[in-house]
Amino acid sequence: MSGFSLILLFKQDKPGDFTVRFIFLVVHFCLLVACTTPPLVPPPEEEGIRVLFIGNSFTYWNDLPRTIADLAKSVDETPMVYREIANPDYSLEDHWSDKVKDVISQGAWELVVLQQGPSSYPGGRKHLRYWTGRYDALIKASGGRSALYQVWSPYRYRKGYTAARESYRQAALDVNGMFIPAGEAWRTAWYADSSLDLYGSDGIHPSSLGTYLVALVHFELIYNRPATDLPDIAIVNGRKLRAPEETVAMLQAAAHATVKTWGIR
Repeated sequence: MSGFSLILLFKQDKPGDFTVRFIFLVVHFCLLVACTTPPLVPPPEEEGIRVLFIGNSFTYWNDLPRTIADLAKSVDETPMVYREIANPDYSLEDHWSDKVKDVISQGAWELVVLQQGPSSYPGGRKHLRYWTGRYDALIKASGGRSALYQVWSPYRYRKGYTAARESYRQAALDVNGMFIPAGEAWRTAWYADSSLDLYGSDGIHPSSLGTYLVALVHFELIYNRPATDLPDIAIVNGRKLRAPEETVAMLQAAAHATVKTWGIR
């Protein structure tokens, strides 16, 4: 429902008209959502690499899954058929429900990308490893593989980067899963250019440039193709970034170097 519709709603003069129009607008909105939101389980005829993302705002910020899919499209790779289950501040435990279990078991996913907070403290590491194991049993039984998407620590807790990397790496090793060292790629890029603005304004979530780098790491591991093969333009969430070609090339090189050093495919 648009803001304009809401303004019209509150300008109705007659109570009866208000009620009728309110019901009409709500029904219209619900029908619109039902018709435009894709099902969480893609139909079998939708061909491509099938990837399910389970996480929180580190996954949906700047529409990371779409950005990865667009990278693949830019070099005529096999399409990435993806769905996303992501809610603010959710851990893997928070997501554990019959609905999520059904989506995993019915989706014929090749990869299920798992993500929660940095998990850099001992309690968080234990939690991540435990719940990765729970998910992985279901993912393997459904014919898929787990992938651990390593995020980063907030700006004011940057000393936690190494611990966060090791938490996610160990969780991946526990289940013979893929390890996607996205947070580590930020550090690699900063070694090349410490002025890069990879954090967004809140010091937690990624800027568009930060999301681009995260997507590069995912692309290289999912497609087993160097990020340096990609075009020298950066597109995030369907929008071209105003990033110089040399910056884009440097980020691609940082992603590739990080995957070679830390990635587990």
